[in-house]
Amino acid sequence: MHIRWLKIFCDVVDQGSFSHAAEVNGVSQSNASQVVHQLEERLGVQLIDRSKRPFLLTPEGHRFHEGSRVIVQRYDDLEREVRSLHDAVAARLTVASIYSVGLAHMSRYLREFLAANPQADIRLEYLHPHRVYGAVDSGEADLGLISYPEESKSLAAIAWRTEPMVLVCHPEHPLAGKSSISLKELQGESIVAFQAGLAVRDEIDRVLMLDDVSVKIALEFDNIETIKRAIEIGAGVSLLPEPTTEREVSAGTLVKVQLNGRPLVRPLGIIHRRDRELSDTARRFVQLLQARAVESNLSAANGHIIRRPQWSPQTVG
Repeated sequence: MHIRWLKIFCDVVDQGSFSHAAEVNGVSQSNASQVVHQLEERLGVQLIDRSKRPFLLTPEGHRFHEGSRVIVQRYDDLEREVRSLHDAVAARLTVASIYSVGLAHMSRYLREFLAANPQADIRLEYLHPHRVYGAVDSGEADLGLISYPEESKSLAAIAWRTEPMVLVCHPEHPLAGKSSISLKELQGESIVAFQAGLAVRDEIDRVLMLDDVSVKIALEFDNIETIKRAIEIGAGVSLLPEPTTEREVSAGTLVKVQLNGRPLVRPLGIIHRRDRELSDTARRFVQLLQARAVESNLSAANGHIIRRPQWSPQTVG
């Protein structure tokens, strides 16, 4: 016995007409009549007395109608609940981000996205770069925001934005009074560096080596916020992505100096599982990030040299 049969029977009774019930359910009048007949055969009782005009329900028909209405209503409620659950899951998006990307950009983007997509449920987690890869690869996160993104057999990368690197120093440092410097002027300087093994550290070391510049590593940290705090107490200078310094430069606690000569940039990308199609929510979020990157004029351009990642930029449209 099908739920659809019960609905047709209920509509026949509620409408008081086989033809009206047939129209509501998109079937012919004969099909509606046949459904009621099959129900009667299955139950072994007469549900409708067709000898009367209009037809009348038998006592058995009354009871079956009462019970069928409850079943049909419960099924309709269940369908709506399941659809709502599906929509909620589809609207949910978990994003794993490295600390500097999240702190520098994400609050503004999240507010804008949620204002335009109030049904979305975005969960943002800040993780160490290696853990961002692991979270996306394991399915714990739908998207990963990472610097120097690298593709793998299971992970694909989407180009997002490219950030120029600048020298960052204490306001009283001798280099603070310059509008720009070359990398060679860092010869012998004490550097508050990124932790060895991080992609950004590898890139900085590579560019310094190309210019034959030797520096002293004063301290090493795995995140930009701690590096900035160390510079504020005079522990040394550092090379950092320019957008991550806006708050401190505006407050006057740090000074940024532009770099001349060999370009040094930090590319940011969005990683996701190759074997999972992006949800509508994820796709719209990626589109927002890419659109804002273009508007802020921080996309890759002007001959910047980028060693990593070894992949062709993609866009989501």
